[in-house]
Amino acid sequence: MSLGFAAAIYFIVWWIVLFAMLPFGVRTSEEAGEKLSPGAADSAPHRPRLLPKMIATTIVSAIIFAGLYAIIVHHVITLDDIPFLPRSLVAPCLFSQLGLARRCDIRDAD
Repeated sequence: MSLGFAAAIYFIVWWIVLFAMLPFGVRTSEEAGEKLSPGAADSAPHRPRLLPKMIATTIVSAIIFAGLYAIIVHHVITLDDIPFLPRSLVAPCLFSQLGLARRCDIRDAD
């Protein structure tokens, strides 16, 4: 797996995990027993605590990425193992260059 491909996968995983973590621990001003600031929405978080969420997101993303990295590098699951994935003349060679398929033989493509 190339460094650029790994960085792109980690970036995507990080953002998905961040959006999954944002709602945890959020309380509105009403729930916190504070007065609502003028011009703020009723549902706006009182203290969003973004730094702890970003740290937790980084840790969870690293664990998920480590699992994905192991699956891709050790060929636990390859694109060849997915029976409904459409094949083309270019796809086997492209996938093998990315490390997602084992073979690169155009004659084997359907």
